[in-house]
Amino acid sequence: MQTVDAVDISLERGIEGDHKGAKFKRRAVTILAIEDWQAALSDVAVASSDPIDLDWTARRANLLVEGVRLPRAIGATLRIGPALLEVTYPTTPCARMDEALAGLRKALHPDWRGGVTCRVLEGGRVALGDRVEIIHAPPERKANRLPG
Repeated sequence: MQTVDAVDISLERGIEGDHKGAKFKRRAVTILAIEDWQAALSDVAVASSDPIDLDWTARRANLLVEGVRLPRAIGATLRIGPALLEVTYPTTPCARMDEALAGLRKALHPDWRGGVTCRVLEGGRVALGDRVEIIHAPPERKANRLPG
């Protein structure tokens, strides 16, 4: 993972430099809210009784947002700077999350804490400090719980 101050998002490629965007249009951009990340880490810390400081890049999301609750519904739209994105699914935490921190996968799963995957409706250059605005938010859906 590499962090940058600005990135181009396009309909054709998704996030510039991320090969998955061109291949998987419905998940061309992944977004994580820092508040959801911190809540998941807090849950793991309570369970382990140890303080946890794990950088958000361990989640492997494309964009990190702060101060906005991401929509928890397929079909929601949000604007980040000039880019317009449509939520296509909650980001499903994978086994790599438990490799980064035991219990993290389970902590990220409820209430869409792992973030959202998006399809690009309008591209543009997104930069640190750009406004994040929820344009349309259908009724929320709860993600199913992990088995076990």
